[in-house]
Amino acid sequence: MRLDDRYVSYLQMAGLYHLARLNDRWFRLDEALVSAFIERWRPETHTFHMPFGECTITLQDVAYQLGLLVDGRYVSGCLSEFQIYIQGGCPAWVWFQELLGVVPPPSQLFADKSGNRIHIRWLPYVARLEEMGTYSWGFTALAWLYRCMCRVANRHVVKLAGPLQLLQSWIFWRFPRFRPAGYETFSWPLASRWSGYNHSGSEKGPRVHMWRLRIDRLQDRERFWSLDI
Repeated sequence: MRLDDRYVSYLQMAGLYHLARLNDRWFRLDEALVSAFIERWRPETHTFHMPFGECTITLQDVAYQLGLLVDGRYVSGCLSEFQIYIQGGCPAWVWFQELLGVVPPPSQLFADKSGNRIHIRWLPYVARLEEMGTYSWGFTALAWLYRCMCRVANRHVVKLAGPLQLLQSWIFWRFPRFRPAGYETFSWPLASRWSGYNHSGSEKGPRVHMWRLRIDRLQDRERFWSLDI
Protein backbone atom coordinates (compact mmCIF):
# COMPACT_ATOMS: atom_id res chain seq x y z
CA MET A 1 0.00 0.00 0.00
CA ARG A 2 1.34 3.42 -0.99
CA LEU A 3 1.96 5.74 1.94
CA ASP A 4 -0.60 8.53 1.88
CA ASP A 5 0.90 12.01 2.32
CA ARG A 6 -1.62 12.70 5.05
CA TYR A 7 0.14 10.18 7.28
CA VAL A 8 3.50 11.90 7.17
CA SER A 9 2.98 14.62 9.76
CA TYR A 10 1.50 12.13 12.24
CA LEU A 11 4.33 9.66 11.71
CA GLN A 12 6.90 12.41 12.14
CA MET A 13 5.21 13.54 15.33
CA ALA A 14 5.30 9.97 16.62
CA GLY A 15 8.98 9.57 15.68
CA LEU A 16 8.20 6.55 13.48
CA TYR A 17 8.34 8.04 10.01
CA HIS A 18 11.55 6.18 9.15
CA LEU A 19 9.64 2.90 9.48
CA ALA A 20 6.93 3.89 7.03
CA ARG A 21 8.80 2.36 4.11
CA LEU A 22 9.02 -1.06 5.74
CA ASN A 23 5.92 -2.33 4.02
CA ASP A 24 5.06 -4.88 1.38
CA ARG A 25 5.43 -2.30 -1.40
CA TRP A 26 9.23 -2.08 -1.20
CA PHE A 27 10.42 -4.69 1.31
CA ARG A 28 9.16 -8.11 0.26
CA LEU A 29 9.21 -10.74 2.95
CA ASP A 30 10.85 -14.02 1.95
CA GLU A 31 8.54 -16.36 3.88
CA ALA A 32 10.54 -19.44 2.90
CA LEU A 33 13.77 -18.02 4.35
CA VAL A 34 12.06 -16.73 7.50
CA SER A 35 10.22 -20.03 8.01
CA ALA A 36 13.44 -22.04 7.72
CA PHE A 37 15.07 -19.91 10.41
CA ILE A 38 12.07 -20.04 12.74
CA GLU A 39 12.20 -23.83 12.57
CA ARG A 40 15.50 -23.52 14.43
CA TRP A 41 14.05 -21.26 17.14
CA ARG A 42 14.05 -22.78 20.63
CA PRO A 43 11.53 -21.17 23.05
CA GLU A 44 13.32 -22.50 26.13
CA THR A 45 16.45 -20.45 25.34
CA HIS A 46 15.11 -17.78 22.94
CA THR A 47 17.87 -18.62 20.50
CA PHE A 48 18.31 -20.13 17.05
CA HIS A 49 20.08 -23.49 17.21
CA MET A 50 22.47 -23.41 14.28
CA PRO A 51 25.05 -25.97 13.06
CA PHE A 52 27.85 -23.95 14.72
CA GLY A 53 26.02 -23.12 17.97
CA GLU A 54 23.36 -20.68 19.17
CA CYS A 55 22.59 -17.10 18.15
CA THR A 56 19.76 -14.66 18.61
CA ILE A 57 18.45 -11.18 17.82
CA THR A 58 19.48 -8.56 20.38
CA LEU A 59 18.43 -5.04 21.30
CA GLN A 60 21.45 -3.75 19.39
CA ASP A 61 20.12 -5.47 16.29
CA VAL A 62 16.72 -3.80 16.74
CA ALA A 63 18.27 -0.37 17.24
CA TYR A 64 20.44 -0.72 14.13
CA GLN A 65 17.99 -2.51 11.85
CA LEU A 66 14.82 -0.51 12.62
CA GLY A 67 16.20 2.62 14.29
CA LEU A 68 13.90 2.17 17.27
CA LEU A 69 14.54 3.47 20.78
CA VAL A 70 15.60 0.71 23.19
CA ASP A 71 16.05 2.69 26.41
CA GLY A 72 12.91 4.81 26.58
CA ARG A 73 9.75 4.50 28.64
CA TYR A 74 8.53 0.93 29.01
CA VAL A 75 5.41 -0.31 27.24
CA SER A 76 3.13 -2.44 29.38
CA GLY A 77 -0.45 -2.95 30.50
CA CYS A 78 -3.55 -4.37 28.92
CA LEU A 79 -6.51 -2.46 27.54
CA SER A 80 -9.80 -4.13 28.41
CA GLU A 81 -12.40 -1.35 28.50
CA PHE A 82 -11.97 -0.58 24.82
CA GLN A 83 -15.40 1.06 24.54
CA ILE A 84 -13.89 4.03 26.36
CA TYR A 85 -11.61 4.61 23.39
CA ILE A 86 -13.74 3.43 20.48
CA GLN A 87 -17.40 4.33 20.20
CA GLY A 88 -19.49 1.21 19.76
CA GLY A 89 -16.50 -1.14 19.87
CA CYS A 90 -15.78 -0.80 16.13
CA PRO A 91 -12.48 -2.11 14.71
CA ALA A 92 -9.43 0.07 15.27
CA TRP A 93 -8.93 0.68 11.55
CA VAL A 94 -12.46 2.16 11.35
CA TRP A 95 -11.63 4.51 14.22
CA PHE A 96 -8.39 5.45 12.43
CA GLN A 97 -10.23 6.18 9.19
CA GLU A 98 -12.79 8.37 10.93
CA LEU A 99 -10.05 10.28 12.71
CA LEU A 100 -7.65 10.83 9.78
CA GLY A 101 -9.92 10.31 6.79
CA VAL A 102 -7.80 7.49 5.33
CA VAL A 103 -7.41 3.76 5.85
CA PRO A 104 -4.25 2.94 7.86
CA PRO A 105 -1.37 1.14 6.14
CA PRO A 106 -0.40 -2.41 7.17
CA SER A 107 1.24 -2.59 10.60
CA GLN A 108 4.99 -3.21 10.58
CA LEU A 109 5.66 -4.10 14.20
CA PHE A 110 2.65 -5.57 15.95
CA ALA A 111 0.36 -6.95 13.27
CA ASP A 112 -1.52 -10.20 13.79
CA LYS A 113 -1.55 -13.06 11.28
CA SER A 114 -3.88 -11.10 8.98
CA GLY A 115 -1.02 -8.68 8.33
CA ASN A 116 -3.26 -5.61 8.56
CA ARG A 117 -4.78 -5.74 12.05
CA ILE A 118 -3.31 -5.11 15.49
CA HIS A 119 -4.56 -5.80 18.99
CA ILE A 120 -6.50 -3.02 20.62
CA ARG A 121 -4.03 -3.06 23.53
CA TRP A 122 -1.82 -0.69 21.53
CA LEU A 123 -4.49 1.97 21.04
CA PRO A 124 -3.77 4.08 24.17
CA TYR A 125 -0.24 4.75 22.91
CA VAL A 126 -1.69 6.43 19.82
CA ALA A 127 -3.75 8.83 21.91
CA ARG A 128 -0.78 11.18 22.35
CA LEU A 129 1.30 11.01 19.21
CA GLU A 130 3.82 13.52 20.52
CA GLU A 131 4.74 11.03 23.27
CA MET A 132 5.01 7.90 21.12
CA GLY A 133 8.64 8.53 20.28
CA THR A 134 9.61 8.43 23.97
CA TYR A 135 8.67 4.77 24.44
CA SER A 136 11.04 1.83 24.11
CA TRP A 137 9.46 0.45 20.94
CA GLY A 138 12.65 -1.43 20.14
CA PHE A 139 12.42 -3.45 23.34
CA THR A 140 8.71 -4.02 22.73
CA ALA A 141 9.20 -5.09 19.10
CA LEU A 142 11.88 -7.59 20.10
CA ALA A 143 9.70 -9.05 22.85
CA TRP A 144 6.79 -9.30 20.41
CA LEU A 145 8.94 -11.07 17.82
CA TYR A 146 10.17 -13.52 20.45
CA ARG A 147 6.57 -14.19 21.49
CA CYS A 148 5.40 -14.76 17.91
CA MET A 149 8.26 -17.15 17.15
CA CYS A 150 7.62 -19.06 20.38
CA ARG A 151 3.97 -19.45 19.42
CA VAL A 152 4.93 -20.94 16.07
CA ALA A 153 7.37 -23.32 17.73
CA ASN A 154 5.03 -24.41 20.52
CA ARG A 155 1.66 -24.56 18.83
CA HIS A 156 2.54 -25.52 15.27
CA VAL A 157 1.07 -22.29 13.95
CA VAL A 158 1.33 -22.13 10.17
CA LYS A 159 0.79 -18.42 9.53
CA LEU A 160 3.65 -16.17 10.64
CA ALA A 161 3.11 -12.87 12.47
CA GLY A 162 5.15 -10.17 14.16
CA PRO A 163 7.90 -7.77 12.99
CA LEU A 164 9.29 -10.22 10.44
CA GLN A 165 11.06 -7.48 8.50
CA LEU A 166 13.34 -7.24 11.53
CA LEU A 167 14.07 -10.95 11.38
CA GLN A 168 14.74 -10.98 7.64
CA SER A 169 17.03 -7.95 7.76
CA TRP A 170 18.90 -9.50 10.70
CA ILE A 171 19.43 -12.64 8.63
CA PHE A 172 20.81 -10.67 5.70
CA TRP A 173 23.19 -8.66 7.91
CA ARG A 174 24.40 -11.46 10.16
CA PHE A 175 24.73 -14.07 7.41
CA PRO A 176 26.27 -12.46 4.30
CA ARG A 177 26.00 -15.74 2.43
CA PHE A 178 22.23 -15.29 2.37
CA ARG A 179 22.19 -11.68 1.21
CA PRO A 180 20.59 -10.85 -2.13
CA ALA A 181 23.03 -9.53 -4.71
CA GLY A 182 23.03 -5.90 -5.79
CA TYR A 183 22.14 -4.23 -2.47
CA GLU A 184 25.38 -2.53 -1.48
CA THR A 185 24.11 0.98 -0.59
CA PHE A 186 23.93 1.69 3.13
CA SER A 187 21.04 3.74 4.53
CA TRP A 188 19.26 4.30 7.82
CA PRO A 189 17.78 2.33 9.36
CA LEU A 190 19.87 -0.58 8.15
CA ALA A 191 16.81 -2.58 7.13
CA SER A 192 16.10 -0.02 4.42
CA ARG A 193 19.18 -1.33 2.59
CA TRP A 194 16.98 -4.04 1.11
CA SER A 195 14.58 -1.60 -0.52
CA GLY A 196 13.17 -3.15 -3.67
CA TYR A 197 14.11 -6.71 -2.73
CA ASN A 198 11.74 -9.26 -4.20
CA HIS A 199 12.47 -12.94 -3.76
CA SER A 200 11.96 -15.63 -6.37
CA GLY A 201 8.35 -16.27 -7.29
CA SER A 202 8.72 -20.06 -7.07
CA GLU A 203 6.59 -22.11 -4.67
CA LYS A 204 7.27 -21.75 -0.97
CA GLY A 205 7.61 -25.48 -0.19
CA PRO A 206 10.66 -26.24 -2.37
CA ARG A 207 12.28 -22.97 -1.32
CA VAL A 208 11.88 -23.80 2.38
CA HIS A 209 13.67 -27.10 1.71
CA MET A 210 16.43 -25.25 -0.16
CA TRP A 211 16.95 -22.81 2.74
CA ARG A 212 17.03 -25.68 5.24
CA LEU A 213 19.89 -27.27 3.32
CA ARG A 214 21.79 -23.99 3.09
CA ILE A 215 21.39 -23.37 6.81
CA ASP A 216 22.59 -26.93 7.56
CA ARG A 217 25.83 -26.13 5.73
CA LEU A 218 26.53 -22.88 7.57
CA GLN A 219 29.83 -22.52 9.37
CA ASP A 220 30.75 -20.15 12.16
CA ARG A 221 33.07 -18.08 9.97
CA GLU A 222 30.16 -17.30 7.64
CA ARG A 223 28.36 -15.00 10.04
CA PHE A 224 29.09 -11.49 11.32
CA TRP A 225 29.41 -11.13 15.09
CA SER A 226 29.38 -7.32 15.09
CA LEU A 227 27.15 -4.72 13.45
CA ASP A 228 29.82 -2.03 13.55
CA ILE A 229 29.89 -0.27 10.20
